[in-house]
Amino acid sequence: MSTPIISVIIPAFNEEQSIGKVVTDIPRDLVQNVIVVNNNSTDNTVQVASDAGAIVLDEPRKGYGWACLKGIEKSKELNTQITVFLDGDYSDYPEEIIDVVRPILEEDHDMVIGSRVLGKREKGSLTPQQVFGNWLATRLMRIFYRARFSDLGPFRAIKADSLEKLKMSDKTYGWTIEMQIKAAKHKMKFCEVPVKYRKRIGVSKVSGTVKGTVLAGIKIIGAIFKYRF
Repeated sequence: MSTPIISVIIPAFNEEQSIGKVVTDIPRDLVQNVIVVNNNSTDNTVQVASDAGAIVLDEPRKGYGWACLKGIEKSKELNTQITVFLDGDYSDYPEEIIDVVRPILEEDHDMVIGSRVLGKREKGSLTPQQVFGNWLATRLMRIFYRARFSDLGPFRAIKADSLEKLKMSDKTYGWTIEMQIKAAKHKMKFCEVPVKYRKRIGVSKVSGTVKGTVLAGIKIIGAIFKYRF
């Protein structure tokens, strides 16, 4: 694939302290469009993201999946060929986008997951419940779908036409695992690459609360069986 149009979608909820750093660190010689989806923030996320040069959209319906779906709509208007998903909390390293998209560019993969498990991660960047949840979910995917993953990390890239085939529908915590399960069921060509991971700026809205952790766990495990049949 020569000189593809690459768009990065960043869901953001109250990330004013970090979103500017994320947008600024994205390699613009590779990425044509940076789309920040403001997911009902009550802080200055919109202004900071806009000042950093991002296209900013509003999605008032709270939920990671809702924000991603909104970003996908815009990416289609921009004739995107490769879509990259990245969190807005600065826990990932945006400059590693080149490593995440390389298997698509050079080996014609459909999807690439940036694995925090395979890469170097800062101590404390993943909570014990995240580590266990990743282990359990990826183990179950291997058993039920014969899909070998080490992580459900949000940092990922996928061909736009492959993403369209998946008909993504989850609106909240099950977005990442839905994509991986459906890619396996469609027998798409996918792989993982190691990525670095650091402690996020601010408190996680999911793993930072008991409620968020429990709801995410239920959603992820439920997805394993939901898409089984």
